Amino acid sequence: MDLVVDANEIFAAIIKESKTHELIFDERLHLFTTEFFFAEFKEHSEEIQEKTDKTDEELNHLLDVLKKKIKLIPMEELLPYVDEAEEISPDPDDVAYIALALKLKCSIWSQDRKLKEKQSKVQVYSTEDLMRML
Repeated sequence: MDLVVDANEIFAAIIKESKTHELIFDERLHLFTTEFFFAEFKEHSEEIQEKTDKTDEELNHLLDVLKKKIKLIPMEELLPYVDEAEEISPDPDDVAYIALALKLKCSIWSQDRKLKEKQSKVQVYSTEDLMRML
């Protein structure tokens, strides 16, 4: 199953071994996100490190593993979909995820209730939804 994954889901998988962590590494899921993920990761790296008690080396290793599992899509590939995504998105922070889902013609994995409930163009699955489906 192809899914656009929200950065918050990736952060959750990094911070704690949980259902989210299991799903990130589930072979049945083909995950995609925007190239902005690594900028967000750098922005929140201190907070992530505090929550995980992982060393820089351990976090970098985990990031390398995630780079192999999650395909990053450059923003320029999303540009043709941004106008439609802006019309659909209940939150400006979600425009890139919606644009990517429109490009790939797939659903989004996110815990964002607004994203799930305030638009109907793109299917949004929560972690619980995915656990039930798989």
